[in-house]
Amino acid sequence: MHHSADFHVLVIGAGPSGLVTLKTLRQLGIKATCVDRGERIGGNWDIQSPFSSVYESTHLISSKGMTQFADFPMPDEYPEYPSHHQVLAYLNSYVERFDLGQYIRKKIAVKRIEKCNDGWNLTVSPSDGLSSMVEKYDAVVIANGHHAVPIMPEFVGQFSGELLHAHDYKHHRQLQDRRVLVVGAGNSGCDIAVEAAIHGRLAAISMRRGYHFFPKFIRGKPADVVGDRVRRWPLPQAWQRWLSQLVVDWTIGRPQRYGLPQPEHQLFEAHPIINSQLPYYAGHGKLAVFPDIRMLDGNQVEFIDGRRETFDTIIVATGYQLTFPFIQPELLNTVDGIPQLYLHAFHPTDDTIFVAGMIQPNSGQWPLTDLQAQVIARFLNAYRKGDPQAELFRRQKSTPHSTATSRQHFLTTPRHRLEVDYFKYRRTLQKIVRQMDVAGTTG
Repeated sequence: MHHSADFHVLVIGAGPSGLVTLKTLRQLGIKATCVDRGERIGGNWDIQSPFSSVYESTHLISSKGMTQFADFPMPDEYPEYPSHHQVLAYLNSYVERFDLGQYIRKKIAVKRIEKCNDGWNLTVSPSDGLSSMVEKYDAVVIANGHHAVPIMPEFVGQFSGELLHAHDYKHHRQLQDRRVLVVGAGNSGCDIAVEAAIHGRLAAISMRRGYHFFPKFIRGKPADVVGDRVRRWPLPQAWQRWLSQLVVDWTIGRPQRYGLPQPEHQLFEAHPIINSQLPYYAGHGKLAVFPDIRMLDGNQVEFIDGRRETFDTIIVATGYQLTFPFIQPELLNTVDGIPQLYLHAFHPTDDTIFVAGMIQPNSGQWPLTDLQAQVIARFLNAYRKGDPQAELFRRQKSTPHSTATSRQHFLTTPRHRLEVDYFKYRRTLQKIVRQMDVAGTTG
């Protein structure tokens, strides 16, 4: 146990997850510093950053009410789904409001994290990369995000046009007058396909499987806010699913009516696509829908149903790789490229390393990361004082089944390995925070 008063925590990354972690640690009296390789804060939300994957027309896909931090609401004049410019401005005022600027070191890249007998040695270097220094910390919270390293699929054949990942899509000028194929029907794939339907000469999307489409608004209210209300009703999950399906059928209707593939899974088994415009443009014939690609052939693409079509640009929206290039995988209990952590955040046996924000919820992420940070801070306080409540949580996070349970019922595709149900996950973390507070006051 560390009784030292100079217990020092390093937070890696100054995006939303890193910022809320830094703020929570400092509020609970823990000395914490944050480093970021970029020139500004905001992580993915800073479009000027070379590591960012947002594009000019990006908006939140969860509503501001479900995304904002509880103790710092977004401005009233913000729309229900703020743009990335508004999000970045909000994060900057968050830093100002909680006076975090002085604890953030920008343009610092973490090269290596190594365990030493009583903490961690970190090799860091200025982003221009010339020199490096080793610094020692008692605990580390990794909040480096998971939208920086694109996954490029392997195709058979060669394409003679322009082939790029959604990460490098920044502006609809890249689509102007071009015949565009978008590969992948996640939220950004669908967003970019809609832009291509509006600005391109021809637009198509290649979908491996059918998805459920969910509207952003239900009778003028953000869909996730409506969902939050429904989820509070004491109904069995089967009824909630039936009710949600009814809402979808009434608002958008079944995908197959628009010529989109029929989903093979039930609603909630994979996150629905939050987009009512894609079915709209597909239904207008402005967006052609294709299955998987069989091969690329010059300026043509052949699909597995035998159809061939000519394109100028292919944009693959096939997701991002989870990468922690600065740490040995086994230090994060990694299996198949995914750290196996209790609730995706807490190492089962190591009490001084955490990952914040490594989740894909079906609504706003930040309030959940906020709760992760509250647990991290409370646990570290108990740990460094040698309080018995540290032992309680230590037992909880190290039970063998604990890492598996958070997976629930999602499909086992790579993008679903980090999926959490917003409502269940929030409830679980809130319960842990309450347990820790009770143990803290009685202890």
